[in-house]
Amino acid sequence: MSAAKHKLSIFALGGVNEIGKNMYVIQYDQDIVVIDCGSKFPDESLLGIDLIIPDITYLLENSDKVRALIVTHGHEDHIGGIPYILKQLNMPIYATRLTLGLIEGKLKEAGLHGETKLIEINSESSIQLGDITSTFFKTNHSIPDCLGVVFETPEGTVVHTGDFKFDLTPVNDQFPDLHRMADIGKNGVLALLSESTNAGRPGFTPSERSVGEHIEELFGKAKQRVFISTFASNVHRLQQVVDAAFATNRKLALVGRSMINVVKIASDLGYIHIPEGMLVEAKEANDIAPDKIAILCTGSQGEPMAALARLASSNFRQLEILRGDTVILSSTPIPGNERNVARVVDNLFRLGAKVVFGMHVSGHASQEELKLMLTLMKPKYFIPIHGEFRMLHQHGLLAESVGVEKDNIFIVNIGDVVDIEDKVALQHRKVPAGNTLVDGWGIGDVGTVVLRDRKHLSEDGILVVVITLCKVEGKILAGPDIISRGFVYVRDSESLFNEATIIVTNTVNTLQEENINQWSTLKISVKTVLGKFLYENTGRRPVILPIIIEV
Repeated sequence: MSAAKHKLSIFALGGVNEIGKNMYVIQYDQDIVVIDCGSKFPDESLLGIDLIIPDITYLLENSDKVRALIVTHGHEDHIGGIPYILKQLNMPIYATRLTLGLIEGKLKEAGLHGETKLIEINSESSIQLGDITSTFFKTNHSIPDCLGVVFETPEGTVVHTGDFKFDLTPVNDQFPDLHRMADIGKNGVLALLSESTNAGRPGFTPSERSVGEHIEELFGKAKQRVFISTFASNVHRLQQVVDAAFATNRKLALVGRSMINVVKIASDLGYIHIPEGMLVEAKEANDIAPDKIAILCTGSQGEPMAALARLASSNFRQLEILRGDTVILSSTPIPGNERNVARVVDNLFRLGAKVVFGMHVSGHASQEELKLMLTLMKPKYFIPIHGEFRMLHQHGLLAESVGVEKDNIFIVNIGDVVDIEDKVALQHRKVPAGNTLVDGWGIGDVGTVVLRDRKHLSEDGILVVVITLCKVEGKILAGPDIISRGFVYVRDSESLFNEATIIVTNTVNTLQEENINQWSTLKISVKTVLGKFLYENTGRRPVILPIIIEV
């Protein structure tokens, strides 16, 4: 499965035709470099699953060639899979100061701190990874310390943009390095991998600075408490909330575990500056005048267990939202989260809160910025990444519009390999790729069969049939006892269960008379007969679990 000698190979193990769990691979000869290692949250069909991370079968099969993991920035869809992947494949991690701080926090939680080599880099760094030399350039995004990555190989130069936009008035004065990008393009780019999230959005993405002005205005107008919810990892937005609280003479309380963790890490590293005495504990907020307190919380995506959802349902022990309080949702719903967000907003209105939507600008480049990146880099080959298929397709059209040849644009699925040899690119093979499901402590141990059983249980419930047999004679000593959960309400279905008990008894007695005593045969027969009876009478197919005890 490994690439042929002296061939440059580029592929994604996550992050194309989907939003989240970004992971990309650059391989030249015997050297593999991994870019990003993200996670994404499951949809409603993946019952009980906590997280989805990339399938790294190919990397495990070629572990002796993996030189490093380079992380472009500190968002969950780029670092969320790291603790789980490191349990399977340890590799040195290169990232900027803030990104490393966020990764270290995850490794400490997972009990992996100190087991992995963490190397700090910046836009001036150059690292040698076998025959691949990696250098970097500054970009803007909704979190500080973001980098694009340049891979110089004997075959040619590959550029990975990371997540970016061109914010010319950034909150933290970290300007995108346009001169460096132009120099990279001038020197020749063989292949460009560029993010596609906003490829369908015309124009330019507004500056993050514009949001801060609106937040401060809302803080000033609010007569009571202000609750504001945003992504915990949007460090620029967090700083603007701090600034707005300071300007309007409000104390600030942090609510939500991830919010508290990120603010602490970013503050310790100097990326967030909070005036002394501003922060208060959530339980202290009730003792402060309503027009002198703001609460910064998690849950902008409507997550059921996050702080905002619990506040909206009056299920938060330390605080409650009162009539006349202002609630600001400083984000836009990620595709698939719209229903959860709508439910939270409905509950907020029921409580009498003043709800403000849309206080957000994207951290991703819109069409004109994507075209600018393409124009600066002038790639021979283009691979749009980080987006669903419609986004990748639209980005491909943008590339055509600025001069990239149509045949040189590769819109790929995860696992599709673009091989470049003698400056000629072809896509004709795949590597193993897909989703690895994380459930509790288990990584990849929940498969289709388990998920099918969970779905079955969630739809029709379960029946447990307990039968006690005499070990010597094989006769029924006790039971059958039928226990039902999630199938029908037992008190309203006595006749159904009485008939079911008789059917199970007759089935077991018939088998005993025929001298059939194998437990497996008894269980299969009970499941078959009882399942048929229940479906005929209820139209449902519960999971039937026979338990046979011999005494």
